[in-house]
Amino acid sequence: MWRQNMAPKSTALTLYTRLMRATTTVTEKMHRHLQDHRLSISQFGVLEALYHLGPMCQKEIGGKILKTSGNMTLVIDNLEKSNLVRRQKDPEDRRRTIVTITDKGADVIQTIFPHHENIAREIFSVLDPEEQSTLGTLLKKLGMENLNT
Repeated sequence: MWRQNMAPKSTALTLYTRLMRATTTVTEKMHRHLQDHRLSISQFGVLEALYHLGPMCQKEIGGKILKTSGNMTLVIDNLEKSNLVRRQKDPEDRRRTIVTITDKGADVIQTIFPHHENIAREIFSVLDPEEQSTLGTLLKKLGMENLNT
């Protein structure tokens, strides 16, 4: 009975709900795969960024994987304990710490990445190539327009 008095859901709210449900579904599928390798999604993101982009400071890594510096400290601490990354003082600016992937970390990414990519391919296979392209464009636009608001 209380529903009769509610205003109809706005298009924006409907889109938000659908986006959150899709995000949860995709994230859970990826998380299950990474759990088998004892990695969180954030840890995988750090390893992948370092593997593909090379050494960077913690703040740069956080920007790449959209995590706060406080969260990055914990993520990198745990990766370092597992000998997957190494921290070093920047020789040009001793205030900065550079994070580098270790050989063990590179081996982990080389092992996991192909399967991770296959899971992503499977997830998005419900969309034809044109829909995938459109989704990519729309998500990028949505993210960029709301980045600093």
